[in-house]
Amino acid sequence: MLPPLGRGVRVRGLRRGVYLLPSLFTMANMFCGYACIVHAMRGDFHTAAGFIGVAIVLDMLDGRIARMTGTTSAFGLEFDSLADVVSFGVAPAVLAFAWGLQPLGRLGWAAGFLFVASAAVRLARFNIQAGTVDKRFFVGMPSPPAAGVPAATVFAYPAGLSGPWEALAVLAIVIVPAVLMVSTVRFRSFKNFDLHSRRSYPVLLLLALGLVVLVAQPEAALLVLAYFYLASGVVGFVWGRLQRRRPDEGEAAAAPGPSTL
Repeated sequence: MLPPLGRGVRVRGLRRGVYLLPSLFTMANMFCGYACIVHAMRGDFHTAAGFIGVAIVLDMLDGRIARMTGTTSAFGLEFDSLADVVSFGVAPAVLAFAWGLQPLGRLGWAAGFLFVASAAVRLARFNIQAGTVDKRFFVGMPSPPAAGVPAATVFAYPAGLSGPWEALAVLAIVIVPAVLMVSTVRFRSFKNFDLHSRRSYPVLLLLALGLVVLVAQPEAALLVLAYFYLASGVVGFVWGRLQRRRPDEGEAAAAPGPSTL
């Protein structure tokens, strides 16, 4: 027997809606990037930086929703990357320029473009490496946390910077994440975090504590979180180099010297 026409239409409509759901989150992510640019042009830096924070949350959700509903697709991957270029490349660069890089003139907007280009390269590299790298780590700093560094700084200090010496400090806030995005420094991804293991309980308690601090002092909490994640990759990279050097030094010391006979 054929199913009733109305029931079939409802099933197809529901299925189409499920497929559109991740793209709606991606579209909202892109809108947040656009809104950040508009508010930065108006000088409302606190609101502009907040939109980048919302975009980061939406970017975390769209991929997870696509995997949970089984609606992952090549279109979704490309659409997500384009939205990320806007929200985590162009938007933080414009925000940083309007907030503190303008006194540097051409050097300021050149630094902003470096951030945009690094974000685009980082996303393109992530797309071609998907499924071929260790899922526990990202190769290079992901673009959302990289955008979070200038965004969290502006969110904590929205008054803006005007002097040339202060603008030089903003260069580091923009250039360091940009360089880390295109580097080979590994950053923890947390994608394989298992909520069913006993080891996850202390982490969940820390997350609960972090939420309390975030609600009580959002500016300070986001600032610490952004710079802590940036520092974690750098510290891990340096520690790994030191660990590699120690065995080499031990083997060199154990090797017999030249004969004196």
